Amino acid sequence: MGYRLVRALARLLVSLFYRRVEAVGLDRIPASGPLILTANHQNALIDPMLILAATSRRLVTLAKAPLFRNPLFGPLLRLAGALPVQRQQDPGSDMAKNEAMFRSVIEALGRGGAILLFPEGLSQPKPTLMPLRTGAARMLLGAERIAGEGLGLTLLPIGLVYHEPGAFRTGWALILVGKPVATSDCVALYPTAPEAAVRRLTERLAEALRHVMVEAEDQQTLRLLQAVEEIWREESAASDAGAAARAAWMQRVMRGYRYLAPRERARIERFRNEVERYVKDLDLAGFTGRQLSRTYTRRAVWRYAAREALSLLLGLPLALAGIANHLIPYQLTAAVVRRLKPDLDDEATYKVTAGVVLFPLCWLGEGWVAWWLGGGWL
Repeated sequence: MGYRLVRALARLLVSLFYRRVEAVGLDRIPASGPLILTANHQNALIDPMLILAATSRRLVTLAKAPLFRNPLFGPLLRLAGALPVQRQQDPGSDMAKNEAMFRSVIEALGRGGAILLFPEGLSQPKPTLMPLRTGAARMLLGAERIAGEGLGLTLLPIGLVYHEPGAFRTGWALILVGKPVATSDCVALYPTAPEAAVRRLTERLAEALRHVMVEAEDQQTLRLLQAVEEIWREESAASDAGAAARAAWMQRVMRGYRYLAPRERARIERFRNEVERYVKDLDLAGFTGRQLSRTYTRRAVWRYAAREALSLLLGLPLALAGIANHLIPYQLTAAVVRRLKPDLDDEATYKVTAGVVLFPLCWLGEGWVAWWLGGGWL
């Protein structure tokens, strides 16, 4: 019951915060059997929320231990059945407790459970894969060794791709589930050469994660890449505009970009500047590339104007009421986030957290004011 509540809350929050959330390859996640899901980590607590919201299986999530001491996140993590991970960089960490965590994970896998972890070990804002920790490989190989008769554990990579990850109702997210990582040779090697098996599987997992990610040097480069992809798709009238096809196109272009950047530096810089100006002009005009590239007939323009005018006429009173009710918590949330000055990878987490606290408090305050003003009528 507790896990379902946490998953429902995660689904609500990510659907409210992001304009669009797409998932590709969810059918690759087995409905039963031991499973380890691994993902890149560049958006703090939003990353596990996205995966919990998208998957139907119950997942045991590994999270850094300090979160369990947080008065807001701690109860939710316990409700979800998450396990704390001790990290050397966290104050007050007790690394000896990780042995119990490893035992709990291996026992859960032996029972056919599913584990979610982020093998980079920490969140960072750049859309690049950092060196992986060996925990995922050790858990898988340890569980297979204890089972003894072929546990058949599945290891899946998940790529998380964001557009403006910290922007409320402007950003969007893409979840790409990759093919299972081959593990049988590593399992066979583990009894005689455990460190070699762990190293081989970790390297293989890193390659699998890169295959489902769109890596770029920073978020601005990724945003420009997404703008170029949109231009190409509209100008070429590409029939296959699915999320997987778009991600594959961006991966190919980034490979070309990394190859050409040191060889054609001046031309690449000019092209990048042109794309930056294009994106800036779109932002100033309030258009998307898709809207700009289309041709519009007079009939379509009149139909659009009539539809929008009717929507404005009918929806304006409700919109004004909504603005009046939510302006204070919205501005308070923005002020709190500005005051705290989060890192880029924490921005969405801070906004969601502040909103979860401040909006209900303001609703309670508004309810109390209405009750007080209404007196005995309410």
